[in-house]
Amino acid sequence: MAFPRPRKTYTENELYEYAVGALGRRMRTVAELKRLLRPRVEAETEIGQTLVELVIRRLKDQGYLNDAKYAAAYSSFRRDNEKFGRRRVVTDLKTKGVHGEVIEKAVDAVFEGVNDEKQARDYLRRKRLQKPKDQKQAARIFRQLMRAGFAAKTIFAILKKWDVDDEMLSALEEEAE
Repeated sequence: MAFPRPRKTYTENELYEYAVGALGRRMRTVAELKRLLRPRVEAETEIGQTLVELVIRRLKDQGYLNDAKYAAAYSSFRRDNEKFGRRRVVTDLKTKGVHGEVIEKAVDAVFEGVNDEKQARDYLRRKRLQKPKDQKQAARIFRQLMRAGFAAKTIFAILKKWDVDDEMLSALEEEAE
């Protein structure tokens, strides 16, 4: 039978050092960092919550923690390297705990002037997806582009250029709704 380790309660400086180390490994949002710090203190107590808030405030004041910069960097990375669409980036940032207004500003700035159809074609090229030979492949490509965050209008424009029959497009349109 395994015995649980006794929990070590961190002081403010130890918690701060841990947080700086975590931020040194990769950028994080405020929500992610709070999730990381809570197990290190007794988060149920008022003292534990205060310690976490003090460390977060200190990191923000020093410029180590900034959700707006994180959202902008994350959005441009996902647009340029992963070739994802706007919706996927917004969903991922919401999952990471970034505030809605911050997401909206960052994503609007990053995706300004981006041609959605070109971005979707770049995504298809990156995933090595070819023109569909049958309805099953067309549906697969449609679903994959939806998961990648592209609008149905953009996907249908690509599929029409690939001469996918209208019957299949109307079935996919019903699925999108």
